[in-house]
Amino acid sequence: MKTRQCMSCGTQDAMQHFERRSLTVNYKNLSRWVHDIAGWECKVCGEIIFDNDTDSAERYSDAGDQLLEDCFQVMGSEMKRIRRKLHLTQKESVKLLSGAGHNAFSRYERGEIPPPQALFTLMRLLDRHPHLLAEIQAMNEGADLKRLLAARFPEHETVLAS
Repeated sequence: MKTRQCMSCGTQDAMQHFERRSLTVNYKNLSRWVHDIAGWECKVCGEIIFDNDTDSAERYSDAGDQLLEDCFQVMGSEMKRIRRKLHLTQKESVKLLSGAGHNAFSRYERGEIPPPQALFTLMRLLDRHPHLLAEIQAMNEGADLKRLLAARFPEHETVLAS
């Protein structure tokens, strides 16, 4: 069996050659298989180095890139579908839900960049429980915060700014 020193952990004879192995690329708890990979794996630290004389590294990298692209597209489509279901414009969505710029929300929906995990989770919750949008609107109006401030600091008058 072919062995060599691991370039990552330095252990002698820890890297063992493999061929025709299937590996997964992962993103946000999603995986895709990449088959027929050849390379070296360290039995001590788990480091993998792809063979230079095969297309393993390129195919593995391409699969990862494609998984990211596909996830961004799906998340973007979901964001847009849910926003429309809630009858919100992008501008209203930004104001109520994210605080980010209008352009960022547009880029999320086009799948150019992933939305922040908290925003994507909130959108998915609103998809399942659209009645919570009224709660979010009420919270954003600040009446509950005014009550909390008045209770905590009764010596100061707290009013809602327009």
